[in-house]
Amino acid sequence: MKDEVRVAVIYYSATGHVADIALELAETAEKAGAEVRLRKVRELAPQEAVESNPAWSAHAAATAGTPVAEVEDVLWADAVLLGSPTRFGNISAQLKQFMDTLGGAWRRGELADKVYSGFTSTGSPHGGNESTLLALTHSFHHFGGIVVAPGFTHPDKFLDGNPYGTAHHDAGGTEPVGDITRRAARVQAERVVRLAQAVTAVSDGSR
Repeated sequence: MKDEVRVAVIYYSATGHVADIALELAETAEKAGAEVRLRKVRELAPQEAVESNPAWSAHAAATAGTPVAEVEDVLWADAVLLGSPTRFGNISAQLKQFMDTLGGAWRRGELADKVYSGFTSTGSPHGGNESTLLALTHSFHHFGGIVVAPGFTHPDKFLDGNPYGTAHHDAGGTEPVGDITRRAARVQAERVVRLAQAVTAVSDGSR
């Protein structure tokens, strides 16, 4: 039996809000006893578009050293947390492109029986955070994954108000990730690790 579960936190973030949630999730999962990989997906926007937005450009520079996600990071993991800002109520093109690279692994059944969960950030309180998280779960079901939502399972999730995952609203980019969102992320990460431990224990015991 493995000593610890492996968690991949994979995200796209333009100006840093989703990246902040990803870091909170990764640090909490590590504290809960998981081996963690924190990965960003490749940027698809042209460099001139990035440079035209000071916050986007600054975040790109600040995270230049963050490893870029590869298919192998998903295959390595027992649990995968995927995050994206909302784009018209759906995930960003950057995260979608990465997920599309998982087709071969999916055909081979290599995405099945892993734990999956999602997180997001929107520009307004009702800017599509729930629809983005639910869109992610559509893919998780196709993978044959075990969808682990945080649910309303902890007082911090009632404060956060989103049972589908962790969601932040940045008020058009002006509101940093605050304590309510961070606490909600901790609940989600701890739940993902705990249930991934249970799944891997059953899988190991059946071999």
